[in-house]
Amino acid sequence: MTHLTRPVLAFLTCLLIMGLTACATVQTDSQDRETKDLGAVANDALALAQKLGPQNVLVVFDIDNTILAMEQGLGADQWYEWQKELSAEHPCDPRVVSDRLAVQGALYFASAMRPTQEDAASLTREIQTAGIPVIALTSRGADFRLQTFRELRRNDFDFRRTGLEPATGWPENFVPKRGSRPARYEDGVFLTAGQHKGEMLLELLERTGTKMPAAIVMADDKRSNLDDVIEAMGPLGVTVRTWRYSGEDDQVAGFDPTASDQLWRTLEPALHILQKHLGPDNYSLPEDSEKECAS
Repeated sequence: MTHLTRPVLAFLTCLLIMGLTACATVQTDSQDRETKDLGAVANDALALAQKLGPQNVLVVFDIDNTILAMEQGLGADQWYEWQKELSAEHPCDPRVVSDRLAVQGALYFASAMRPTQEDAASLTREIQTAGIPVIALTSRGADFRLQTFRELRRNDFDFRRTGLEPATGWPENFVPKRGSRPARYEDGVFLTAGQHKGEMLLELLERTGTKMPAAIVMADDKRSNLDDVIEAMGPLGVTVRTWRYSGEDDQVAGFDPTASDQLWRTLEPALHILQKHLGPDNYSLPEDSEKECAS
């Protein structure tokens, strides 16, 4: 009797159980890579669409330090993480702000953002033009939606074009079944309020009634977010191809806490004046942004 090798047996089993087309899908390997160029992400998505069909691929972009970045360190992800660590380790440090989320929201309102690379928006459009669903999945919360959409549109990003239906989203916030804080899906952008990105992506697919994609291509500057998506989607048989975007790593590493603190102290009075006279519709700073600390 002829002995079949394991690869041949696996292939024949796949043919019998799932059919030739499904086997081709199974053989599309997951990957975990790093890049400074979003062009690599676009090329990967387009190649997968050729193999699997564009409707069977989902592309997911993070926003902060992946497709857009703050013009300065103040208010950026690296500032937020510095404040978070400083508050935990040295709560009486005078540089600690009393409500870092509120302060970040005010800074999002006041500051412009820049694309992480000049062709970031055109690369996104190239993927969309191929008919591939593309969304943004951000840790920002719904309170920052106005500032977020302003900067996305100003920098020529439009995730409504091929977002998960309904691409315009829903008019109200909702608390995901797998989460505990209000989130919002609007214009192809899912604002998850810092919740587990893998669980939030799975929630969005279910809530929109989207067929489970054969492959997901995701770009994010944070490895933990990519790991979350692998954790949630991998066991479901979805090919997950993650790209850690490192194009802003030098800016993150070069973050200057002293300069950011000095800039904040310059800007804070003006932001309070605007809020006092024009109202807290766009941001809401606490009366005293310096954290109270027992002597």
